Amino acid sequence: MKKSLIALAVLGSMVGAASAQSSVTLFGGVDLNARYNKGGGKTFKTLGTDGIYSSRWGVRGVEDLGGGLKAGFWLEAAINPDDGTTNASRFWHRRTSVSLMGDFGELRLGRFLTNQFTAYADFDPFGTNGVGDSSKFYLPLGSGMTSSTRADNIVAYYLPSNLGGFYGSAEVAAGEGATGAGANNKYLGLRLGYAAGPLNVSAAFSNADPDTSNADYKRTTFSGSYDLGMVKLMGFYTQNKFGATKQKIGLIGASAPLGSGTVRASYIKATNVSQLAVGYIHDLSKRTALYGTVSRVDNKPGSSIRVAGPSAWTIGSGSDNGGVEVGVRHTF
Repeated sequence: MKKSLIALAVLGSMVGAASAQSSVTLFGGVDLNARYNKGGGKTFKTLGTDGIYSSRWGVRGVEDLGGGLKAGFWLEAAINPDDGTTNASRFWHRRTSVSLMGDFGELRLGRFLTNQFTAYADFDPFGTNGVGDSSKFYLPLGSGMTSSTRADNIVAYYLPSNLGGFYGSAEVAAGEGATGAGANNKYLGLRLGYAAGPLNVSAAFSNADPDTSNADYKRTTFSGSYDLGMVKLMGFYTQNKFGATKQKIGLIGASAPLGSGTVRASYIKATNVSQLAVGYIHDLSKRTALYGTVSRVDNKPGSSIRVAGPSAWTIGSGSDNGGVEVGVRHTF
């Protein structure tokens, strides 16, 4: 009897040790809002999504392999909580990756956010969400690129976190024989930054071959932020180039604590268009928040950028437009 109890105790300790060396986490969140849009001679009242957070769910895990080496995986899907749908073309739309991590840094393979996107998204007070986001200003410039937010088939290396504040990454995406406009193949991205105390600065460069022409889509971004305590200042400058066509985008913004929440504001100036946005997030807890945002886009002739709104909403060249949203976000 004693031997049986001892054996059970040893087995239990082994199971506990094994579980302590690995973990799997279910995570995600839902963001919904009441949204009002006006522009192009039309008005819309809708139930909008993703005002301050991209609605999603996923599962991720890490296994300790010993000797300072770890393995990890990440599967993440976008959801549309207003109607319960997911991405129509691929289920794990947001991220699918496997990693090896250690003192050397991280080697990551799969599909995920590119460092050319995070180079400016990290310095947008609105986190590239809702009616105040900055990502809508990044145009394909006739290249046929459908998106530069993520890329498929990436092999990426991330510097370790113990370099005295320096951080960086290098990414290469294989074309795998894909051709035609919109293939977004043969991508290279480099980013280097420094974050210590209140200062965070970053520089990034990328080169993508999105079609069968000899022209590449090139992007250079410089960004930075400084936390003064009472207010955090941030901004970025980007130049996009495809052949002889160029686009310049600049943002200055700030966020400041106020009561149980945060005030956010930004001004964006790009070729033929500008935007002013102001918002407030009220934290009910670490996982739940109420928010409100208002923004206005001023298009000049030749530009037809609009704020987040219903997919059926279209505006003409030079049409000003705006949006107001009030919503709730809950994460788990």
